[in-house]
Amino acid sequence: MTSRPATPTATRRGLIQILLPAFFLMVTPVLGDSPFAVEVVHFDPGVGGIPGYDHPESALGGPTRTTGGSLFPAAVTPFQPAWLASEVVSLGVGGTIELAFDHLVLDDPDNPFGVDLLIFGNAFCTDTNAPWGVVGGIYEEGGQIEVSLDGRNWVLIPDVVADGAFPTLGWQDADPYAEAPGRIPTDFTKPVNPTRHPNGLIGLDFDSILETYDGAGGGVGIDLASVGLAAIRYVRITNTGVDSTPEVDAIADVAPGDGARLPGDLNADGLVNGIDLGLLLAAWGTDDATADLDGDLIVNGPDLGLLLADWTG
Repeated sequence: MTSRPATPTATRRGLIQILLPAFFLMVTPVLGDSPFAVEVVHFDPGVGGIPGYDHPESALGGPTRTTGGSLFPAAVTPFQPAWLASEVVSLGVGGTIELAFDHLVLDDPDNPFGVDLLIFGNAFCTDTNAPWGVVGGIYEEGGQIEVSLDGRNWVLIPDVVADGAFPTLGWQDADPYAEAPGRIPTDFTKPVNPTRHPNGLIGLDFDSILETYDGAGGGVGIDLASVGLAAIRYVRITNTGVDSTPEVDAIADVAPGDGARLPGDLNADGLVNGIDLGLLLAAWGTDDATADLDGDLIVNGPDLGLLLADWTG
């Protein structure tokens, strides 16, 4: 009797069953530093915050790329920000949140544009030519920013607000009002060139926004040298206003150099770990450009080898 060729799904399932046990036996887990906050040190929702948006853990981990859940899915772009309660935390009047990294965020001259820290809210651009995406203005809700090395002595960051520009961009290849995620994620550890002041976005169409962001994911950029600090570990955001409710999505330590992530970092979270391995195995046998690390138009063994070479744990 002639055997029937294995289907791609069966092949992928068999590959996972064989690879995963062997992989985790061979590789000693390494806890790499996360580029995002890992701990909520203190949270006070304040008065008048958005009901239900009082989960401080929403500000941990990376910024949101796709919002709306299964009912209203949307790729996060400057025209449609993250908005679910599981994605952002709201600060009412007097509200404050203190977040901590698992490592020191340094004032690093090798960081792009000298920016060391990024803060992501859910600021967004208004559109003068919907659905094509032409920036008419930027809706910001403020939020005072303070940073600290030890969590006790705090330094105010002047002239910038937490829930402000540059609005988050989750994908390099998704339309301004896309419902589905793109295939090429932006880098949430790479800042937008700060010489392009947020007001400089006014009038730009979406292609020009993508060019301005240059692969970055947006966020409010902070240079620690501007306040004379060599390093920090803690960030505190406070709503000092009376007529706004700033939201916080995430904070990020900027990557040195050009901000480019490791090729094996498929989800652009600053780490190459089991999540990226899962994404590569899910794309096995396809031409998925995100997982096709060697560019040969098929996701297979050589791509797995490249991902493992970048492994951070």
